[in-house]
Amino acid sequence: MMQLVEVKDEKQARRFLEVPVHIYKGNPNWIRPLDKDVNEVFNPAKNKAFRSGEVIRWLLLDEGQPIGRIAAFVNKRYKNKGDQGPVGGVGFFECINNQAAANLLFDQAREWLTEKQVTAMDGPINFGERDKWWGLLVQGFQQPLYCMNYNAPYYQALFENYGFQLFYQQICFGMHPREPFQEKLFVRHAQIEKDPHFSARYMSKKDIDQYAADFCTVYNKAWAKHAGNKELTLQQCKLMFRSMKPVIDERINWFVYYKDEPIAIFINLPDLNQWFKYLNGKFGLLQKLRFLWLKRFKVNKRFVGLVFGVVPEWQGKGVDSYLIVEAGKIVQHKLHYDEYEMQWIGDFNPKMIAVAETLTPIRSRVLTTYRYLFDRNQAFHRHPIL
Repeated sequence: MMQLVEVKDEKQARRFLEVPVHIYKGNPNWIRPLDKDVNEVFNPAKNKAFRSGEVIRWLLLDEGQPIGRIAAFVNKRYKNKGDQGPVGGVGFFECINNQAAANLLFDQAREWLTEKQVTAMDGPINFGERDKWWGLLVQGFQQPLYCMNYNAPYYQALFENYGFQLFYQQICFGMHPREPFQEKLFVRHAQIEKDPHFSARYMSKKDIDQYAADFCTVYNKAWAKHAGNKELTLQQCKLMFRSMKPVIDERINWFVYYKDEPIAIFINLPDLNQWFKYLNGKFGLLQKLRFLWLKRFKVNKRFVGLVFGVVPEWQGKGVDSYLIVEAGKIVQHKLHYDEYEMQWIGDFNPKMIAVAETLTPIRSRVLTTYRYLFDRNQAFHRHPIL
């Protein structure tokens, strides 16, 4: 007999972490996330979302054995409400291939969210920022990128059979870094290159605070208060860059300047999962030492695009092509990477989709953010186009 149990103590929290271990046993593409990364989502001392929201977790047991899990959360700062009222979220969903089991989990989350006065739930999403644990994988079931959701193909049916509807798709683009660029990139690059006020260079760790400041300038102009993002402070950017410093490859992080003012950024990292997959979710002292050994001696051939953007006043003028070609002079000819994948772009952002497609038409994976309206007679609307 199936039984739902709320996660209230450390033992149950450990069982929550172990559910996907049972679900994906024998699946060569699943990479166990670091336990600490998942635990931090549910730790008020680590997750700022607790300042404006709350979260709850459940385990689904069958004769004492875990067969599923789910988290539900509300966050006053969560955007994408549209005209459909306050929206809550569900995430960290795992379940055996059994619709009745999935329905129990979804029903429990919906009941709790109804008590919190929300009228819909999005999922699977994160209790926090969108750069982690966001969306259901529906295409491209290869090894996940660091802090990206992975799930079995049957999960799509579990969500849709319950009544979740596609709110927006999250598209990743992938390519071999040494694939030749389209000729039009070089044409647009040549036009920009004629102006001596333009320059492009890759990051230097010794000046990391300056590059963090340049990133902050471009990011806030291009993304702040846009598509659910918020403005970053200079201190936040410095802390973020300093935290990434141990794993940064300077030569895959590029900046464009006009008269020494930053106007475009291309931020990438080696895919940490290509090292973390050997650690079985743990990151204690021994695992940290092993990580350092892996980082030094095991070549990581995959890197990941985190942020690509141009400030509004320079968009549509060829700066994106200039940036790509300048970066390609190093990345394509002097580095060891043989796989590149961009973090997801929402299908509601056709301008950025078009920029990505100038690099490659290959959609390496697609994730879906679903929405479930509690009033089943209410008209459903997809995420608006930006």
